[in-house]
Amino acid sequence: MGTETFLARQPIVDAEHRLFAYELLFRQSMASVSARIDSQLQAGVEIISNTLCLGTDWLLQGKLAFINLDEATLMSDFVCLLPPRHVVYEILETVPVSQVLFSRIHELRQLGYRFALDDFVCLEEYRPLLPMVDFVKLDVLEQHPEKTIEILAHIRRDFKGQFIAEKVETLEMFELCRNSGIQYFQGYYFARPENLASKSIQPGQLAVLDLMNKVRLCEDLGEIEEPLRRNAVLTLRLLRYANSAAAGLQQPIHTVRQAVTLIGVRMLYRWLALLLVTATPTPTNALAARTAVTRGRICELLGQPRLDRQAQDELFMTGLFSLAEPLMEIPLARLLERLPMPDSVVQALVHQAGPYAPFLRLAEASEHGDFGLIARYAGDIASTPEEVNLVQLQSLAWTEELTGEVRFQAAGSP
Repeated sequence: MGTETFLARQPIVDAEHRLFAYELLFRQSMASVSARIDSQLQAGVEIISNTLCLGTDWLLQGKLAFINLDEATLMSDFVCLLPPRHVVYEILETVPVSQVLFSRIHELRQLGYRFALDDFVCLEEYRPLLPMVDFVKLDVLEQHPEKTIEILAHIRRDFKGQFIAEKVETLEMFELCRNSGIQYFQGYYFARPENLASKSIQPGQLAVLDLMNKVRLCEDLGEIEEPLRRNAVLTLRLLRYANSAAAGLQQPIHTVRQAVTLIGVRMLYRWLALLLVTATPTPTNALAARTAVTRGRICELLGQPRLDRQAQDELFMTGLFSLAEPLMEIPLARLLERLPMPDSVVQALVHQAGPYAPFLRLAEASEHGDFGLIARYAGDIASTPEEVNLVQLQSLAWTEELTGEVRFQAAGSP
């Protein structure tokens, strides 16, 4: 079964009340009005993971995401999973100022990431950080207005970035901050945090560990592709992540091969590590997952003597995504909004039309053992019932190979 993914986002606006960015906040449920955080590391990892699950395009709508980081999260590889053009990482006031911190910020800035100092206070130890950050956030609710003005004057000679006033709750405070030269604003005066939820799937920890070991040991990306394709849950999640990472490219990512090639071994290992940390023991729908993989393989094998390799890959994805709704427990249309697919795949999935639809119909008929429909649909692709029967047996064997009962349970079956 799917699990709920939760986040809250609060707008950050400019002096004209135009949306500039969102701060993303950790939430345990849709009913939460604040975060009960036992571990800042877990909260940071959950925000990064849930941002990937929800999709940066849908979640941010072209705006920046401000995300709080404690020391452990900042030093982890997880921060590199989100595309730098989408995020500003807020360094919490609890992060100790040290040479290690300076080095880490410099390293991440080289990769294109931007930073903000959260809840800034006038302490000399923070002054060396000012040239390294792009934003300074000031909590204007917890201090007297004169203190805010004093902080602004104190740091302007070292800071060339922009200021954000947090917890602005009245018109008077907004006007004071704006007149003091603050560029951006956040608080209840503009909007309260909005809770968001989405269904997501958490692959089992053993399956993730197994694949992480393959990634660590192998030198050929092709050795990683097959285990991924045999795990429907991981394939769905990988494609969602790859398209998020590839936002801005002309061509969307819609096959495992494209995703692995784009991401590379190192980033794939990081992504799997994030899944491992955030996985839950809740089992996924193992029967639907097995059927989806088999269906995809049937479509692919039927396409081998008839279509080129790219079309065969797309046929596999057509069969796999035909069971996305029971696998992910979200409407197919909503999934396709967040995960662009080739028109031929969309036509087959949504409208049961286009060049791939006959292959999908034939795969479904073979699952149900409907010999009349098999004979009827086989003719649509110039096939025969005998070929379809052979392909079905090959597909079942392919799905079970390396995914025997124990391994499939590791992928999340009951």
